[in-house]
Amino acid sequence: MMEYNNRLNRALSKIATAPKFMQQWLRNKSIGRVVPLIGTAGIDFEKMTCQEVILNLPNRKKVQNHIQQIHAAASVLLAESASGMVIGMNIPDDKLPLMKTLGAKFIRRSKGAQKAIAILTTQQIEEIRSKDKGEVNVSVKLLDSTGNEVVVTEMIWAWVAKR
Repeated sequence: MMEYNNRLNRALSKIATAPKFMQQWLRNKSIGRVVPLIGTAGIDFEKMTCQEVILNLPNRKKVQNHIQQIHAAASVLLAESASGMVIGMNIPDDKLPLMKTLGAKFIRRSKGAQKAIAILTTQQIEEIRSKDKGEVNVSVKLLDSTGNEVVVTEMIWAWVAKR
């Protein structure tokens, strides 16, 4: 599937013209400037396509809880950011994405860094691009540094026409 022509993808394609060693840093900085909390937390954008977004959150002091692990709120931020970015990769410029439902069930104590993998199906992508309004449940896996799933999420995003 070809990458989609919308505002986010156009911005990312400009970053892709920079030297390879700078691209990830530029992507992290650019998105962190648009969404300051992402920058503050230090989320790293590993992969961004229309089908899949992979984000990483290192276990640094600024995102830790009382047991030196990634705080529950930071875990939810990571999952929400991944789901929002995969929506953002597909939403037409004349539509506004809105978080409708955000749920998290913590199933295992996390160890080390965390990774969020958000995926959209071909059918979900077609709906987002073609319907004036709607909603999708974005699949997000939240894993710790051992590869274990640590949080089960429910991320339902809606979209409406911009006024």
